[in-house]
Amino acid sequence: MSRKFIPLDEGMMIMEEAIMKAKKIIEGYPETTFTGEEYMRFYDCVYSMSNHHGSETMMQLYEKFRNSLEESILSSVLPSLINKHGATLLKELVVMWSNYKKMGKWLCRFFHYLDRFFIPQHVGLQTLENTLVSCFRDLVLMNLYFRFLDAALTLIEQQRGGLMIDWALLKNLLDFLLEIRNYGGDNSYEDFEHAILTQASTYYSRLASEWLLYDSSADYIHKAFWCLNQEKRRASQYLNPDLEAKLLQVVKYQLLDQTAKILMEKKEAENCGLVTDYQAVLSMCAGMTLQESSSLSTEEWLSKVMETASHTC
Repeated sequence: MSRKFIPLDEGMMIMEEAIMKAKKIIEGYPETTFTGEEYMRFYDCVYSMSNHHGSETMMQLYEKFRNSLEESILSSVLPSLINKHGATLLKELVVMWSNYKKMGKWLCRFFHYLDRFFIPQHVGLQTLENTLVSCFRDLVLMNLYFRFLDAALTLIEQQRGGLMIDWALLKNLLDFLLEIRNYGGDNSYEDFEHAILTQASTYYSRLASEWLLYDSSADYIHKAFWCLNQEKRRASQYLNPDLEAKLLQVVKYQLLDQTAKILMEKKEAENCGLVTDYQAVLSMCAGMTLQESSSLSTEEWLSKVMETASHTC
């Protein structure tokens, strides 16, 4: 079926109409939608202009698509985020990312003809979907990444301190970073993962030092396994399995692997009796894998420890 000829100026005005309506989604009207008739009108416009006006016009349409994304970010997304902090910032990011993708989905459908017949012929041009993601990455994530990171790490710190937090915010942020990463060219997720592990390492290293100074060896082990169980429970709420395993390994390393020798020396100084058996238990704690540790509850491990101690006290 042939499409009617549409003059260049008229076609650009029609597509501007499509863009302006799509922008309402990101301006606070996410329920905005297009009828089948509207969709065909805008798609046919791009088709007609591409076939009747040639490659130069198709490049103009491609640039119009990209410019519409950048303008929506600069006029709506960034102003909505720039003055927010903490949990409020992360909540707004989730909303804006969702609305931005809804808007972009419609625009990708209207300009889809470019994906099929123009972009593949021009090396260096991103697909419409990749353009959609890269604009958000370059203008939002790159500018506000450290504020997102600070907000997330603060929530994790608050939870470890006993406060209730919204786990969904952390999970949504990590999902967002993974989604961006899947389109390539960005290491934000890996950087974020490193920051989470570094924070945990620092936190539990400090706790280990305090407990070794003030607590008995038995109390230390009790606290260490309590922390491992609590961290596992928390991590399962917002981390993917790979990152959860890495986090638990960091906690175990700081609380048990690093302190095994000191704990054994501490136990000797406590003069509780048969040191060798207790040392074996401590060595087993330090050398166990995460899979092995998960097979025993804290109470079961403590039972082993106290059973050993009871033979000598």
